[in-house]
Amino acid sequence: MKNAEIKNGSSAAAILAAGIGLAAIGVMTLMAEAIAAWSKALVWSKPVGALSGKTSLGLIAWIVGWIVFGLLWKGKEVKLRPVLVLSVILAVVGVLFTFPPFFELFVKE
Repeated sequence: MKNAEIKNGSSAAAILAAGIGLAAIGVMTLMAEAIAAWSKALVWSKPVGALSGKTSLGLIAWIVGWIVFGLLWKGKEVKLRPVLVLSVILAVVGVLFTFPPFFELFVKE
């Protein structure tokens, strides 16, 4: 009996999607701080404020990314190093863009 090869495409899709979701939350935060109208548009729940839209859009980006890359890479062998590097870069961007000393650089007073 032959050993079945396990392809890593689905795993790579999940990892990249996490980076995409984190970056999306960072971009939403930066835009909400820099553009007042965008901040108001992100208020999907008044008690939560703009955070409701930021996190919901990040969640949507994560799910869409996972579905798209999951379908593209299903049953395929993907080079993990570039996926991991890009995912870490996206995660760093996401965290940096939610860091107040950074996003305050873009706030008009």
